[in-house]
Amino acid sequence: MSESARFNMVEAQIRTSNVTDPRILAAISAVAREKFVPTAARALAYADVPVAVAQGRYLLDPRSFAKLLNLAQITATDRVLDVGCGTGYSSAVLARMAADVVALEQDADLVRIASELLATAVGKVEVVQGGLIEGAKGLGPYDVIFVNGAIEQVPETLLSQLAEGGRLVTVIKDGQSRAWLFLKQNGQVGKRPDFDADVPLLAGFKKAMGFVF
Repeated sequence: MSESARFNMVEAQIRTSNVTDPRILAAISAVAREKFVPTAARALAYADVPVAVAQGRYLLDPRSFAKLLNLAQITATDRVLDVGCGTGYSSAVLARMAADVVALEQDADLVRIASELLATAVGKVEVVQGGLIEGAKGLGPYDVIFVNGAIEQVPETLLSQLAEGGRLVTVIKDGQSRAWLFLKQNGQVGKRPDFDADVPLLAGFKKAMGFVF
């Protein structure tokens, strides 16, 4: 059942969204998404919707997830920081595409679940607990930083952990809700918008309030 649902998800939701990179399709096809969602939500595992895995935490919908992977242009030699890995689904997919993955999560219960589920993952994944907005500086720098959810602005703490040539992908909500690619070249970080994506805000990020006089 789950294998046919996964096949249908890839064919109907991902390939039709102009994601045709065989490495992305193979990685997503190989990871059992239903294992990473609560039992009560398993019927939604392959639906075209975000799936709640904890309070304020979600698996991204398959289309948005695949398009962000596509935007990141992940190579087999990349070191990836997976920000807000949740139950570990995104890290399991990323680990099949990159050299190694640091799966960052701040919720202790999710850290435990992700550690258990990723223990048998194909590829090299290290689950670490810490504030999402802080990143994992001691284990960087990173060729790719993948942010699992929408944020209102990208914190400098994450951008500073990009290696030269590194990419950060996320969805920014600032009136619009759109995926952005941040690219570090010659020590400077540039950015460009890409596709429209309405995904839930990622808990643990809040836009810094300016001074009020």
